Amino acid sequence: MAEKKKKTVKVIKIDADKCNGCRACEAVCSAFHATPKYSSTNPARSRIRVVCEPLKNIYLPVYAGEYTPAECSGRDKYVIDGKQYSECDFCRASCPSRDLFKEPDSGLPLKCDMCEDDPDLEEPLCVQVCLSDALVYEEREEEVEEQESPEELEIGLEELAKKYGKQKILDAVSRIYGNREN
Repeated sequence: MAEKKKKTVKVIKIDADKCNGCRACEAVCSAFHATPKYSSTNPARSRIRVVCEPLKNIYLPVYAGEYTPAECSGRDKYVIDGKQYSECDFCRASCPSRDLFKEPDSGLPLKCDMCEDDPDLEEPLCVQVCLSDALVYEEREEEVEEQESPEELEIGLEELAKKYGKQKILDAVSRIYGNREN
C-alpha cells in the first residue's frame, strides 16, 4: 500500500505580462551551468528560455521540464490578452520536434534544477536577476503518495540510452565531469 508523505514542491511562477524580454535569466542560467561555473555564457545551454516576438509584444519565459521521447500532437493556438501564442510556447518539455532545452554539443535534454548548489541558494538565479518580477519562486508542502518504483534516474538513463545510444551518453558525462576535475 502506498504511504502518504510530505514533499516540498519548488516552482517558478511566470507572469508573461511583466516580462520585458531582457533575457538576463537566460544569461545567468547558462553562466551558472557553464563548466567551470560562471566561466562563460551561452543561452543555448540555459534551462530557461524567453520566447520572443517583439513585433507582437510577446515575451514568454519558459523553464525546462521533463524529457519526452515523442512530440505532442497539439498544435493549437491561444489568444491571451490579444496576443497569440502557440501551444509549444508554453511547453517545458525537451522533445524531438524542437531544439529548445537540449545541450548544444551532445543533444542531451536539459532540465531546470532550480540552481541546486552547495550551499543552497535562497532562490534560483533567474528569479534573483529578474528586475521586472516576471519570475517568482515559490515553495510549498504537498502530501503525495509514495509508491515503490524504479529510481527516476535509472528510468531517465534507460530512455536516454534508447534514444541517443550508450556511447554518446558516456561521452557527454565524461566531458562534463572530466572538465570539472581540471
